[in-house]
Amino acid sequence: MLNNELNELQPKSLWSFFREITLVPRPSKHEGKIIDYLIDFAKRHRLNYYQDEVGNVFIYKNATKGYEDRQITVLQSHIDMVCEKNSDVTHDFFSDPIKTKVEGDWVKAIGTTLGADDGIGIAAQLAILAADDVEHGPIECLFTVDEETGLTGAFGLSDNALKGKILLNLDSEDEGELFIGCAGGKDTVATLPYRRVAAPKDSQAFEIRVSGLKGGHSGDDIHKGLGNANKLMVRILSIGQDDFRMQLSWLEGGNLRNAIAREALAKVFVPNDQALAFVAMVNELGAKMKAEYAITEPLLKIEINPIPQVPDTVVSADDQRKLILALYACPHGVIAYSQSIPGFVETSTNLASVRTENDHFLITTSQRSSVESAKDDIVRMVSSCFLLAGAEVENSNGYPGWAPNPHSKIREITVESYKRLFGTEPIVKAIHAGLECGLIGDKYPGMDMISFGPTIKGAHSPDERIEIVTVQKFWDLTLDILKNIPKT
Repeated sequence: MLNNELNELQPKSLWSFFREITLVPRPSKHEGKIIDYLIDFAKRHRLNYYQDEVGNVFIYKNATKGYEDRQITVLQSHIDMVCEKNSDVTHDFFSDPIKTKVEGDWVKAIGTTLGADDGIGIAAQLAILAADDVEHGPIECLFTVDEETGLTGAFGLSDNALKGKILLNLDSEDEGELFIGCAGGKDTVATLPYRRVAAPKDSQAFEIRVSGLKGGHSGDDIHKGLGNANKLMVRILSIGQDDFRMQLSWLEGGNLRNAIAREALAKVFVPNDQALAFVAMVNELGAKMKAEYAITEPLLKIEINPIPQVPDTVVSADDQRKLILALYACPHGVIAYSQSIPGFVETSTNLASVRTENDHFLITTSQRSSVESAKDDIVRMVSSCFLLAGAEVENSNGYPGWAPNPHSKIREITVESYKRLFGTEPIVKAIHAGLECGLIGDKYPGMDMISFGPTIKGAHSPDERIEIVTVQKFWDLTLDILKNIPKT
């Protein structure tokens, strides 16, 4: 059976549920199949459940014997997954199961995202709900929808849906690290209109491709010096425009708002008398960029090839110039580090995707900061780049950060559990990525929260993988915390 090797891993119950989850398609905003799976699970195990108007699922379990006097604990994960695949892989995320493999100490998918973010959190909740040998007080399991593309579930959560005042968020990706705060974020989307004109005569058409980049999470990985395919591509296009009379027909790069762009593709025309020199420039610049990223992006590829089917039209010269200048000026990466927490990213921005639509370019970016005023500042900076180019700019409502609670009881319990189980001190920190805790805390001001999980690398990219040994530690820690929840 597909993905059967997961059933051989420990803890067996958790991995068995994770395997089942990999077989259920669950793209963001299309979580119907996984919702049906969760409701069917609740019915089979005779557990009370509820689905709210936005699609969030709640499953409830009474306390085990001897723990009836404990406070209610909320276990929370999100049920959607980032859907990214390598360009040479055929996979329909709306109907096909994720194909997994065990590779050394890791579990990963074959050519696609794995969905351990946050399928492993879902699996832990289900294993606890299904168990008859796990000691715990009353439990509310919250499964939120659309965390990856809009936080719709957390936004739509009513302020009276949960009774518990302690929340374990099972959506972190670094074993040994406990998270007590996170950045807030906002999206900036630019719509830049353009006109098309007839493709030039006496010219050669080329495809330019940037590929082989690692990509990754625009919060967790933004400080790692990874390449952004959109920024690398625009370096080529800028020189082509200025020095070779290049004309752009089509441009596409990146995919999701919270993923660093891994690939970009452009179709361009260059006058015949400039074609050889243009190809030489692309190859030479490509070699320089590969040298720049030799450590962080060893598989980077810059390719240029003739186009088999030549396009009929190109973008007008004036509109092309506006696009290229705006993309070049648009910042990407870390904007500021925290002045109070050494090495902690305070503010960043991600040039996530560029799309050529029928009469406009659609450019999606995302900004994050743990300081609200700094978040507003970087949003204005990015917006200004595209407003100067004549684009229409829309900013999302954004989501709030999660401020650390210096008096958190659940933090004390979790730290003590970790030390007792593993004989070492965990790292307690804030995270630059967004977590639903910010929104949940906004709805439930008294909620005492902590976030933790096993080690997941390459999230939001086809290189996503989860370290097997850390899943057992994640499971053991979760169970020990539940045993030590305070009395009412």
